[in-house]
Amino acid sequence: MNKPLLAVLSSLALAGVGAAPAVAAPQAKAPRATVDFAGTVSLSNCSGSVIRFPNSADSDPALVMTNGHCLETGFPSPGEVITGQSSSRSFGLLNSSGSRIATLRANQVVYSTMTDTDVTIYRLTTTYAQIKSSYGINALTVSDSHPVAGTSIKVVSGYWKRTYSCSIDGFVYRLKEGDWTWKDSVRYTSSCNTIGGTSGSPVIDTASGKVVAVNNTGNEDGETCTENNPCEVDESGKVTVRQGINYAEETYTIPACFTTGNKLNLDASGCTLPKP
Repeated sequence: MNKPLLAVLSSLALAGVGAAPAVAAPQAKAPRATVDFAGTVSLSNCSGSVIRFPNSADSDPALVMTNGHCLETGFPSPGEVITGQSSSRSFGLLNSSGSRIATLRANQVVYSTMTDTDVTIYRLTTTYAQIKSSYGINALTVSDSHPVAGTSIKVVSGYWKRTYSCSIDGFVYRLKEGDWTWKDSVRYTSSCNTIGGTSGSPVIDTASGKVVAVNNTGNEDGETCTENNPCEVDESGKVTVRQGINYAEETYTIPACFTTGNKLNLDASGCTLPKP
């Protein structure tokens, strides 16, 4: 895991005149989203982001997403799912340049697990509208579509105030690290060389500006399936170790589990997150 640190992320065809051939005008490039630190947060030991879902309302209590292994009460055990746990954790809200402009506070761990995925979602004491009005910051939207291999991404670490740029190299059937196993994980190309403290960083599609995953681990030493040295396991059980390669957990399944008012409903249609 990039675990918490103890000390130290219109095109038009133009017709020619007379017999001159038609010439295609240059294709205009699709606009790309601005990806910076706005909406990311720093935790005491990890990174995270203020998130919303496609059906979230401005009046809803805002949510913060980070990793399951960044939970303040310790790593959830394999098979453990935590919901509705009281919390008073604080987060440093960053602006576009990475400056801390406010402290946000949680009142609940809405959901946390390290089973199948590695995610914690906190509910804040403030709404999206209040954060926008007070600090000019919009939440990042979590995509509800499966990410695509080859997509250009940025991993934005609020802890380090550092951005990593690369692409999605592919997907891992099972990613195993120590006692934990994650499903359909994202593998980065090598230029996203994330480090400890980047855990929980949003992985942002640079074209859409939407969150497609949450950064969580990498193989540091070349060991096989040990802590800080995850291994890839395919459908046939074949194990592959990629030293120096880093990973994230997809987030597209999360929006289906939140209903009106940003309320968690693990029984909602389409929700596939592990249940307690």
